[in-house]
Amino acid sequence: MISVKEKVAYGLGDTASNFVFQTVILFLTFYYTDVVGLNPATVGSIFLLVRLIDAVTDPLMGSLADKTRTRWGAYRPYLLWMALPFALISVLAFTTPDTDYNGKLIYAIASYVLLMLMYTAINIPYSALGGVITASPLERVSVQSYRFVFAMLGGLIVSLCTLPMVNWYGAGNDARGYQLTMLTMGLVGMVLFLLCFAGTRERVLPADGPPSPVREQLKAVWHNDQCRVLCIVSMVLLTGIVLRNALAIYYVKYVLQRPDDVTLFVSLAMVGGILGAASAHPFTRRCDKVLLYKVLQLSCAGLCIVNYFLPATMWVGALVIHFLWGFVLQMTSPLLWSKMGDVTDYGELQTGTRLTAMTFSTIVFFIKLGIALGSALAGWALAYYGYQANNIDERVSHGITLSFCLIPAAMSLVVVLLMRWYKLDSQRVDKIHNALKTARQPQQENV
Repeated sequence: MISVKEKVAYGLGDTASNFVFQTVILFLTFYYTDVVGLNPATVGSIFLLVRLIDAVTDPLMGSLADKTRTRWGAYRPYLLWMALPFALISVLAFTTPDTDYNGKLIYAIASYVLLMLMYTAINIPYSALGGVITASPLERVSVQSYRFVFAMLGGLIVSLCTLPMVNWYGAGNDARGYQLTMLTMGLVGMVLFLLCFAGTRERVLPADGPPSPVREQLKAVWHNDQCRVLCIVSMVLLTGIVLRNALAIYYVKYVLQRPDDVTLFVSLAMVGGILGAASAHPFTRRCDKVLLYKVLQLSCAGLCIVNYFLPATMWVGALVIHFLWGFVLQMTSPLLWSKMGDVTDYGELQTGTRLTAMTFSTIVFFIKLGIALGSALAGWALAYYGYQANNIDERVSHGITLSFCLIPAAMSLVVVLLMRWYKLDSQRVDKIHNALKTARQPQQENV
């Protein structure tokens, strides 16, 4: 059994990640369009094109992490090494240069590329760490539940504090406000990454012997059919999530016409997310986690569809639906990430080689691709419907509502269909775990 103290320490790493991750999802589109002044279609293209770099950097980072051997383990050291660079680059990404439009565009692209490189360098080892803290399938869900409680706590802090801090730091200068806000969050995040490093331990150790080349590792991971299913599921899911979150500020400000309540709206979903993530582990004790995942995704789709037909005057109804969406959605997050450990075990049983970080990095790449697609769709949708800051008509308002509600609903339904090909239910995962436990050397595992 893993102690609560260690699970909390691991969760603090995702609190740190979400100080940047949730700020990017919730506010970067708005920051680029309304503060920097970039064209929304251009912003959407930036988010998508930068992700092409991840197709190279993610597997390289996964391979590097799997090959790392230090007295601290394979994955923990990167939390120590990358905490400060990640904090500094996050500040640069929310810095507005005093230059013309082209200069601002070039700076936005360059700083966003650097931010994503730093995110890759620290988040892939952090994610892989969750797969080697324990080999127990049930404990993995518990570890990931703690992780996402603290992840959503980080998101809640972002949603509650970002705009007030921007107003306080900036005093009318939003560009300066965002910069100093990210400086504060980056420094706190750095401390939390260091606490995560100090409070966790790697127990599922890699086999001895020389590591295989990157090409062979990628080939082995891609031959893992369950990993492929999880990759596509992750991409589709994140596309819908990020699209809805990116448009939340526009939905509240322009459709519901309550600009002063943006913080309340996005924060309530974060509170729902915290409660949802905390509820995942108890449910998995009673239900097969694959079946539970499908039911939860159907529920997310239903809530988004109801939201579409809700009149804009029903403010309380919109709040309740968004809260419930956050609750149900984040119940699925620990299940998804625990599945990554399961498909790693499945691949090890197939090939005899454990590729934790490479497996996680492959899935994380598709998660990032989904994030990029969701962000891009948000920018493209705004441009398609003719969005202009502080000057919208009924067509734009309906376009925001449709994109905010129905596209995420469709993505959740597609996820349910894709899960037909995912075969690692609780019974099969237990068999894999027992087979690996027998095959591994006693000194390789201490759980």
